Amino acid sequence: MATAAEEPPGLQGHTGNLQSQFWRRLSSFRDSTGTRKNVSAEGPGTSSSQAMKKTIGHRGIDHTGETTYKKTTSSALKGAIQLGITHTVGSLSQKPERDVLLQDFEVVESIFFPCEGSNLTPAHHYGDFRFKTYAPIAFRYFREMFGIRPDDYMYSLCNETLIELSNSGASGSLFYVSRDDEFIIKTVQHKEAEFLQKLLPGYFMNLNQNKRTLLPKFYGLYCVQAGGKNIRIVVMNNLLPISVQMHLKYDLKGSTYKRRASAKERDKKVPTFKDLDFIQDMPDGLLLEADKYSALCKTIQRDCLLLQSFKIMDYSLLVGVHNLDQAREEAGAMAVDQRRPQGQKSLYSTAIEAIQAEAGSMGSMDTEDRTGGIPARNAKGQRLLVYIGIIDILQSYRLVKKLEHSWKALVHDGDTVSVHRPSFYAERFQKFMCNTVFKRVSQKPSPTKKRRAVGHGPLRKTTALQHQFSSESKTESEGDSVMQSGRPDLLPNTLPPSKTVDKAAETTASTSTENSASTSQTPPQSVDPHRAQHGAFEESFGSEDVISLSDIVPQAGKCSV
Repeated sequence: MATAAEEPPGLQGHTGNLQSQFWRRLSSFRDSTGTRKNVSAEGPGTSSSQAMKKTIGHRGIDHTGETTYKKTTSSALKGAIQLGITHTVGSLSQKPERDVLLQDFEVVESIFFPCEGSNLTPAHHYGDFRFKTYAPIAFRYFREMFGIRPDDYMYSLCNETLIELSNSGASGSLFYVSRDDEFIIKTVQHKEAEFLQKLLPGYFMNLNQNKRTLLPKFYGLYCVQAGGKNIRIVVMNNLLPISVQMHLKYDLKGSTYKRRASAKERDKKVPTFKDLDFIQDMPDGLLLEADKYSALCKTIQRDCLLLQSFKIMDYSLLVGVHNLDQAREEAGAMAVDQRRPQGQKSLYSTAIEAIQAEAGSMGSMDTEDRTGGIPARNAKGQRLLVYIGIIDILQSYRLVKKLEHSWKALVHDGDTVSVHRPSFYAERFQKFMCNTVFKRVSQKPSPTKKRRAVGHGPLRKTTALQHQFSSESKTESEGDSVMQSGRPDLLPNTLPPSKTVDKAAETTASTSTENSASTSQTPPQSVDPHRAQHGAFEESFGSEDVISLSDIVPQAGKCSV
């Protein structure tokens, strides 16, 4: 955890004269258009007023160049989050485990952290703040469901300083990631936090039915209250591990209206492209093996059905692509360690686990088992690891979204805009992901299997013909060897239409006539040709259902004339 000298007291509000209070209130005032006035707390004409022009939503930059959120510095916010989570997880471990009840989803616990400390809280240098925990029992159950122990959860988030991600997106949210790459913390708006609270019972039911999902895994919902501002944060699973270099990154919705990355976004080191960029850059899509493609499409279909039932829309599929071949070329002869840090890993948190598939041969065995990427290939045949997850699911189709869709539909094709009714949005989202983004690799049989398939079929017919030919030529050769190349090992108990049986019948009949003539006591008996023929066959070949050629070679010699 960072020291007090490294972190300025950003949570301390201005308690000066009336003029400073006036400017502070004026800075948070929103005009009729809904945009924040860029007025600093120190008054107009200062250097900070120019710095705050970079504000995106609640996110801004102060005069020292540090990121702020609702006038609270990022370093102070990180310290407050770590203090609050440490206390709430520690106090929760003292409560006995029990089943989750319906009223547990509405519980809100609050603890005050004065800067001088108290009997329950330590002293700190972040200013006075209050920390709220929403539905602690329910979220404890969620964490246990994904195999996250309380000490691991607290160690990952509170042992070391959180890493701030520079790309905040269009919403202006702040993103922090834990040092072990397991968890990500995101600031959310009041409406989103309120909607998540209402979503928790249904979310609880879905996780009990299906733990493997591309939906976000929520591990905690908290609120830092300081300086008269409420900063709500949510802890989720990290979709894009920072230990793996992402060569491409996409935010895909399935819509095409203004779905192209801006020029400012393209100037970033790793820009986040959108739908039209993907269609242009990767027209052949990401190629997956048949089993992984089927598993992915089934998972997307199941998740979209759940989101549709909750009337959720405007969500996205975050896609991160790591090019294994490109990374090897960039690294040269030096080996690059792409492995995740050794430590606690949440269950069902990786992309390959979420789609119920096993890692295959299209990836690299050195990375896929540890980072959880889905093996894929591009049109050039390069090996890829794809990291995916559905994000931004806290947008319901309320009145504001209905009005937004109606307005955009007047000036553009309504089916191409991102905001749409949940049923249509889910169907369009599925079609775009399973038909455009991901495609099945055509399975071609290997040459070995093809030779086996071709060889086994005609072989049986050829063997039967050779068997018939061998049986016919066996008696005609007058003492020649019965064993022929290509002979079968077994013969069925059927009479082949050959001359051998006729000769055997004649021989048996003549032998019977001579015996009857030489013996005076025995009167001559008529010989039934059919019985004689059958008897000769039994004498020569036996009465077994299936016999071996080795058993009938001596008998075949006796039948020779």
